[in-house]
Order: sequence, then structure tokens, then C-alpha cells
Amino acid sequence: MLQKTLLAAACLSMAVLTAQAQRLSTKVLPSHYTLALTPDLHAATFHGEETIDITLAQPATAITLNAIEIRFGTVSVIAGGQTLPGTVSLNEKDQQATLAFPSTVPAGQAHLKISYDGILNNELHGFYLSKSDKRNYAVTQLEATDARRAFPSFDEPAMKATFDISLSVDKGDNVISNTNVVSDTPQGAEKHTITFARTPKMSTYLVAFLVGDFECQTGSADGIPIRACATPDKLGQLQFAVKTAEFVLHYYDTYFGIKYPMPKLDMIGIPDFEAGAMENFGAITYRETAILIDPQTATEGQKAQVAAVIAHEMAHQWFGDMVTMQWWDNLWLNEGFATWLEHKPVNALNSEWNIPQAAAEELDGALNYDAGRVTRTIRSKADTPDEINQQGDELSYGKAGGVLAMVENYIGEETFRQGVHNYLQAHMFGNATAEDFWNAQTANSHKPVDKIMESLIAQPGVPLLEFSVAAGGKTEVRQQRFYLSSSMKDTTGETWTLPVCFKTAGAPTCELLGAKSTSTLNVPAAPYLFANAAAKGYYRTVYAPADYARLVAHAETGLTAPERIVMLDNQWALVRAGKVKVGDFLDLVTAIGKDQDSGVQASALGSVGSIRERIADDADRDKLASWIRTTYLPLYETLGVPSPSDSPDKKQLRAQLFGLLGGAKDEAIITQSRELVGEFMKDPTSVDPTLFQAATAVAATNGDAAFYEHVLQASKNTQNPQMSEQALHLLAYFKDPELVTRTLDYATSGQVRNQDSWILLAIELQKRMSRVQTWQYVQQNWDKVKAQFTTASGAYVVGSTGAFCDATHRDEVKSFFASHPVPSSNRSLQRAVDQINDCIELHDSQEANLKNWLATNVP
Repeated sequence: MLQKTLLAAACLSMAVLTAQAQRLSTKVLPSHYTLALTPDLHAATFHGEETIDITLAQPATAITLNAIEIRFGTVSVIAGGQTLPGTVSLNEKDQQATLAFPSTVPAGQAHLKISYDGILNNELHGFYLSKSDKRNYAVTQLEATDARRAFPSFDEPAMKATFDISLSVDKGDNVISNTNVVSDTPQGAEKHTITFARTPKMSTYLVAFLVGDFECQTGSADGIPIRACATPDKLGQLQFAVKTAEFVLHYYDTYFGIKYPMPKLDMIGIPDFEAGAMENFGAITYRETAILIDPQTATEGQKAQVAAVIAHEMAHQWFGDMVTMQWWDNLWLNEGFATWLEHKPVNALNSEWNIPQAAAEELDGALNYDAGRVTRTIRSKADTPDEINQQGDELSYGKAGGVLAMVENYIGEETFRQGVHNYLQAHMFGNATAEDFWNAQTANSHKPVDKIMESLIAQPGVPLLEFSVAAGGKTEVRQQRFYLSSSMKDTTGETWTLPVCFKTAGAPTCELLGAKSTSTLNVPAAPYLFANAAAKGYYRTVYAPADYARLVAHAETGLTAPERIVMLDNQWALVRAGKVKVGDFLDLVTAIGKDQDSGVQASALGSVGSIRERIADDADRDKLASWIRTTYLPLYETLGVPSPSDSPDKKQLRAQLFGLLGGAKDEAIITQSRELVGEFMKDPTSVDPTLFQAATAVAATNGDAAFYEHVLQASKNTQNPQMSEQALHLLAYFKDPELVTRTLDYATSGQVRNQDSWILLAIELQKRMSRVQTWQYVQQNWDKVKAQFTTASGAYVVGSTGAFCDATHRDEVKSFFASHPVPSSNRSLQRAVDQINDCIELHDSQEANLKNWLATNVP
């Protein structure tokens, strides 16, 4: 267990109850906050009046809590029948304020009264200003450590309390908060005060209040009122969110066996919002593109993505909000659980969205992230705000979700569900640790879930399982740590306790692999050996050549689509690790070339794209393009012309192949892309939205200045956020160097919302044709570039430099960011450098084999 504990305070009768490092003392605990806020949306400021009910474990002359960007007015404490005035000293580095009093505050109950002022910042965290075309809004984003910017607080997840919240706002504005409105009282001619019902016990980072002229669509499920809200011009795009939330709330009520724990559920789309969404208790906030759906122009993929985000955040209402991690080093359990669980209601809502295939691709992303030269344990040190902000990575979401999926697959869905219920029931409205969760699963299943979880949580990296030829119903399995680098050798000696599930003609047979370097497992009778049945294993596999050949021969008929995806992803990972030749992988891709599952083809073609970008030279790229046209044009033609009766998967596959062939310079496809764009401009309903999305990418990649201007104007159409965002991203697809410069200038001009500007920089850095030009621009215009960064986005831009594949640029990246540090980006920089080194190795080790394969297979 890596959770940091506080040092014991000296038991002095007049102790100063301050923090140890950046953690607060546990000798003073809050139980209730009364917050009365008056925001000024024009001046971008707010005033607060606050009372915090606290309990002191021992007498004190001073109390420390969290505050940053707060200007304190009067401060006092009421305790023992007296009121003591206080003075405030600030520690900006630790984001703390110490309230000192002229005499001792006795142990027991007390009430802190604080008058203060703050700013509505433009940094997308704390209590901040969001802007539409017509007006300002005041909204909150308090995770992880930003409640202290909105109100002085004991801003740690275990210091739960109840909240009474009221806001005095302009007469024409409304307010949304965690609970329902209990009163709305006029305050003179120009303002009114809106008061909300008391919350249950909750952590400070889950508090929310939003001010503006929001309008809402309404619904209900299981007796709970549901609203989806946005700026007035977006009201017509909220019905999908309401219907999805109705379905998901009922699904979760049933799954958890515990009713939704708040009196209402609000979901609010915000014009400026950095994350995808935030699970504030009873008042979930979203980036507009994560909640709004225009039924005429939305793709099936966009609908599935919005549904997944809604399901993810709603899962947190139970798992994360009602029961909360003890400290941020267990953030992975919150996010991993929601990442895993979101798939269930979305798949039940629409099975044609192929959610199991999407889950398999997510698992591959986590495995690749975790197989880097440097990774971390899922649970790792998180003491400072900077360290906490770096916890929300692929490990906390993807690896944690993948591990939970593997455990569920091992012990059974209903057994796992009952374990979840038992865990939540035992810790309702409290805090818990990861051990509490897996101990509940161990007790309920009577299987060693604790050993499995501990081996995957306490150790970094990915297991590699090598299977010998099965004989006599048994196979020998050797395990070691897997790296996405041919030069990295396992010197750790790490071993894991893992459930390994074998494919059979019926239900999978699962065996428990012990934490030993070599073990013997029973294998079922089957025509081939596949040790990742249901595609849930958090490991990579290597089979004996004869077993691998049989597996490939049976892949199309014997494996499910998710299983075919993990087989493809596994083989590409082995190529990157130097264990398989790239030509052998392309043979596998050719063998499944007629597969009509879009998820399977997305996996294969994503790897082919990496071969083109990372291994091939210009001559090889031309040959690969020829091979792509020869291999995939027949499959594209079998799909026929778009029809309203096409399944979502068929639409997706057609769009994927259209984009693939356009990228392979198929002139007919390029011409058709321009025709489809023209048809859409005349009548948006005349073109399948999924195909249109692919067509615009092809058209932009081959576009001129005139088309660029059209896309630029479309990106400024704020009436449809999905279409606007799509157009904005397309600006980075144009290849003309002058247009690349225009895009970079636009991204750093201040005209693009800072929630989005970094994305243009990242895309341009990741594209081979614009990478060097963009990197030069970033260095030469650093002040403009860094001015666009928010708390998180700077790290994303730093990470995008990992797309380089040569030593010169690797060294430039290291040197530049050493002298121009970006907050919360040290891990991103380290990974970027590692990715460049891995790419150099991949190119050097596989280029000759690629040339040989192309010479043999492409006329």
C-alpha cells in the first residue's frame, strides 16, 4: 500500500493543527459547509460567505485548510460559547491557509466563519468563466484539487461533509447545483437567491454550481427526475442524452442493487470544458461534444461515444461519489471501474454499436501504454497537486478497467456484481480503499481475487506468457515482463497471478497461473490453442509456431470479433518488441483481409498505418499504397452504395475503407470525397454522416486554400458542436505548408477555445508531413503556444512530440523542454522520448524485412 500517511501530531494542549507536507491534519475534520456565493459574471469575480462546522480532536490556536486564489476578508471561529477573530497566513506553494486565533480553541465542535472573494478564472478549473457567443457563464470543475479555488475547504477526498449551498445571481439567470432547489427568493429588483437542499456526505471535489441561462430537456427513471441542460441554442440536441440517461439509471439501479443516491440527476453541457465530463454528485458536467447529439448529422460512432461518456459518469454516482477513494493514489479504482462498467449499459442500449470490439481496442491501448520502457504501478505516489493531476492516465482508466474485466471474466458476472454490491453497501457515503474492494470480491467468490489484484496493482508492466506445444492435456507456461522495445530485457524477475482462459467449443475453461516463472496448466481439448478466450486477458501471448499456424487457420471461423482483435493487436505488439517479423504480420493482415467486422479491420489497418509511418521509406509507402488498393478495394466494393438499412457496423466499415483507400491515393475515392462534400453542403441529410466524416478527411488531406477557407468557416459554426469540432480538427489535415502555418497561427491566436487549441498542435505534431514544421513553430513561438495551455493540455502537446522517429529530434525535444518546462508533464516527456527510441529501434530492425515482403507480394 503506497498511500501516504500523516505523521502523528504532538499531543500538546495548544497544538497548531496544520498540514504535514501538503496533506492536512486529521486532528480537525469538517462535517458541514454552508456556502453563500455571489458571482459577478461581468467583472469575473465572486464573493463568498462560508461557515464550516468542524470537530477538533485537541485544543488548538490555529487551523490549516486549503485555499488558493482566494482573498480572505473577516475570519472567526465560534467554539465553547465564544467568538474568536482570526488572522490568515497563506502558503501558496502548498495551497493552504492557516487561520490563527488569539486564544485556544477548545477540543470538540466549532464553527469557522469566513468571508472571502475570488476570481472567475479562464483556466477551466475551480470556479471559472465559460463563454458562448452571446454571454458569460460561471461554472465549476473542482477535481482533483480545485475546490480550494472556489471556497476555503478541507480539500481532501476522505474529509467528507454535507453542504448547504445558495447563490445570489442576476434576475435572468438560473443556477444548477448538486441537489434540488428548495427556494428562490428575490433580492431587490436585479437579483435573486437560489437555495439548494442539503447534500449527503460527499467530497469537496464533487461539489458543483453553474450560473447562466441554461435550458433543459427533462425525463425521469425509477422516480428520479432527469434533466439534460445546455445553452439555449443547443436545447434541441439534448434529447438523446435524456433518453440514454433514463436507460442507464434504471440499468444501474438494477445492477448495483442500490437505488440512485441523489434526489435528481442533472447533466450540463458547458461551452468551455477541458475534460470529456465530470461526475459531480447529482450534477454531471460535460464538454458540449460529449452530451449533444444532432440526430440529422451525428454518426453512429458519435452516438455511441456520447452514450459511453454518460454511462461512465453515471457509474461514478455510485462508485466514486457515494463511495469514494480514501486518497488519490486509488483514483485508478474509481476510473477503472467506470471505464469497465460503461460498456455494459451501452451494449444493452444498442448491441449494433459493437461495444465488445471497442473494449478490446481499449485493452490494447492500455497494454501498449504499460509496456513502455518506463511505466508506473497503477497505484503510485500522489501527494502534491502536480502528482495528483498526473494520475489520470491510461493506467488509471484502461489498465484498471482491463484488470477488472479480466477478474469478472474469471469469477463470473453475477458473482462479481454481488461483490460490487457488497462493497458499496458496506461503505455507503463513506470512503474506502482498493483492498476493501478486492477483499469483498475475494470473500464473495471464494477465489484469490486479492492475489490477482495485488500482483497487477503493486507491480508495473505487462506479463508475457509463452506457451509450449500442448501435450497430454497440459502446456508449460513461462512468464516474464513484456516491453514494446527489442532492446529492453526483463531483469525485474516480476511474475503475476493471472487467470488464463482457454477457448473451447463451449464455455471458456479458466486456469489460475501462479506467480512463478514457469508453470504447467491444464488445457482443454480443442482444434487450436487460444489462451485469451473472451478477449479479457491482461497479458500478451506467444505460441509455438505450429499452434500459431492452427490459430490463424481457425481465426475467421472459430474466434469472435473481439478475440480476432486481440490476436491482431497481440501480433503487432510482438512485431514492435522484435519478436515477430513485420512481413509475417502482414501475412496475418492479408489472411483476414475479407473480414467484414469494422472493429477487426480497424485494428489491422491501424497497424498497417503504423508500418507506413514508422518503418517504410517513400518507395515502400508507394508499394504499400498499391497493396492496400489491391487488397481492400474489392472489399469496399462488396459493401455497395450506402443505404438507410445499413447496420452501424457496415456504415463504419465503409467509412474506414473509404478513408484507407483515399490515403492510398485511389483517385476515384479522392474525387468521390469532393463530390460527397458538395452534396452535403447542399443537403446534409443526403449523405450518411459516418461516410461524410471519412470523406471530409480525404478531401482535406488533398484540399487547397479555397477548401481550407470553407472548413475554417465551418469550424466557427457553434450551433452544432460536433460538426464544429470535426471541422476544426480537419484544419490540421491539409498538407500545404502555408496552410499548416495558418492552422498553427490560428491555434495560437486566442480565437480557438483553449479546451481545443492544443488538439490542433497535437495533430500537426503527429502527422509525418507537418511534424518538423510544427516543431520548429512551437520552439520559435513558445510564448504564444504555452499561453494556450491549461492544467492538463500542455502535457498532451509535450507527449505528441513522441511521434518523431530520429535521434536528432529526440535530443531537441529533451533539450527544449528541459529549458522550457511544462507543468504536470514530466511523465509525458519521459514517455515521448521512450516512444522515439522505440520507433528508431522498430525502423532499424524491421525495414529490411518490410522491403523483402513488399518485393515478394507487390508487383
